[in-house]
Amino acid sequence: MKFILRLLKRTWARGGKMLSFYRFIRPVLGNDFEISPIMNSILLFLLGEIIACYGGSPTYNSIPRLLLVSFDGFRADYLKKYPLTHLQEFINDGVLVEHVTNVFITKTFPNHYSIVTGLYEESHGIVANEMFDAEKNRSFSQSTETDPFWWNEATPIWVTNQQQENRRSAAAMWPGTDVKIQNVTPHYFMKYNHSVAFKERVDNITRWLNSSNPPVTFATLYWEEPDASGHRYGPKDTENMSKVLEQVDYDIGLLVQKLKAVGLWEKTNVIITSDHGMAQCSSKKLIKLDDCIDRGNYTLIDTSPVAAILPKNNKTYVYNLLKNCSSSMKVYLKDEIPDRFHYRHNTRIQPIILVADEGWTIVQNESLPKLGDHGYDNALPSMHPFLAAHGPAFRKGYKLKTINTVDIYPMMCYILGLQPKPNNGTFSNTKCLLIDQWCINLPEAIGIVIGVLLVLTTLTCLIIIMKNRVPSPRPFSRLQLQEEDDDDDDPLIG
Repeated sequence: MKFILRLLKRTWARGGKMLSFYRFIRPVLGNDFEISPIMNSILLFLLGEIIACYGGSPTYNSIPRLLLVSFDGFRADYLKKYPLTHLQEFINDGVLVEHVTNVFITKTFPNHYSIVTGLYEESHGIVANEMFDAEKNRSFSQSTETDPFWWNEATPIWVTNQQQENRRSAAAMWPGTDVKIQNVTPHYFMKYNHSVAFKERVDNITRWLNSSNPPVTFATLYWEEPDASGHRYGPKDTENMSKVLEQVDYDIGLLVQKLKAVGLWEKTNVIITSDHGMAQCSSKKLIKLDDCIDRGNYTLIDTSPVAAILPKNNKTYVYNLLKNCSSSMKVYLKDEIPDRFHYRHNTRIQPIILVADEGWTIVQNESLPKLGDHGYDNALPSMHPFLAAHGPAFRKGYKLKTINTVDIYPMMCYILGLQPKPNNGTFSNTKCLLIDQWCINLPEAIGIVIGVLLVLTTLTCLIIIMKNRVPSPRPFSRLQLQEEDDDDDDPLIG
């Protein structure tokens, strides 16, 4: 199909010189066949419409800008449950991916790093919010997150962007942006501080995007809501979550208003997404490890709903006790973790992994810590975020059912004109969102080819029929009078 489009594009490009359309069908009709100028124009017009729909050219400027925004814990179906006016306006004038299948485990640090590297957690090394590296005998926690040791297994897009000549990156508290990854931080960044207001973060980002020389071409913006409130209330508390999401929607409106005020709205590509969703938890759905195994047998590295277990002595003994602990929890030896999780080939993944069923919480012997939580199986719709985008690189009013979190990275690299690092994403999964990309699946392509051939065949048949129906002119012949009677030899005299 791409070959056909390239052929049509070349023909259309010459259309101004009245290239005869019959070149396409001459092999069928023969070298003597001709098409009238009117019919030629009609057919070229039809070709132009096809090309315009499926093979348009980019319209954005030569120095693209991209702003990546994450609202932590923004579950995909919040879009349908709450009247988010500003976000819906953003979507209506841009694109929407209804569900983004994030990476396992569905927690904050791992998924934010997958978005900006295009890698599964086993590949980029940020495998949990709390980690232990047995080879180095080192632990990762919120207080030690800025040690480059934990982040250097991958190269995030803000580093790649700054490695290009005359480009800068900026960040407002996106996880990892205050770390010297590959010995590089964004040119502008804010050290993480949850008490800094959303407006201040937006003000800094828009100032950096608008006044830097060389220009800031890539920027990230992170906000803790609705995740913090989702943990506090749970997603089923619609009364409280409605107020929280109303404020989030107001913040999105504030962001758009600020971009417009400084003249960045029409020339900046903006992606709004999240790291994960949120599930409702209950005190009636607790898995208490103390009921199954003594704490002296293991160390709990990362907590619910995916708990990382480091056995102190006999791994098999610990595994067997946990295996029979609860029917609402799956227990995996590291080598048994399902392939679909892409969560096995890294030394920071512990020998035993516990995965609670949706809505269940793993504790040692505590009461329910949160009414909402995430981290569960990434196949669950409750764990999925969404993605919305607006800007000169994106289509308008276009919706897509689903992509993967790792697909976002190659799309961002394409928009920025960067050579992507090796990654697990698939660009073709996102190309339909982009205005300059051929966007059609195989069944549609086959349908278009058949449709075009039917149209051409019908038109050709009509032309042939019309050509055959026109009577050819005959030479003038003298009127002959019929002789009715051989005996009547006299001519008629009037």
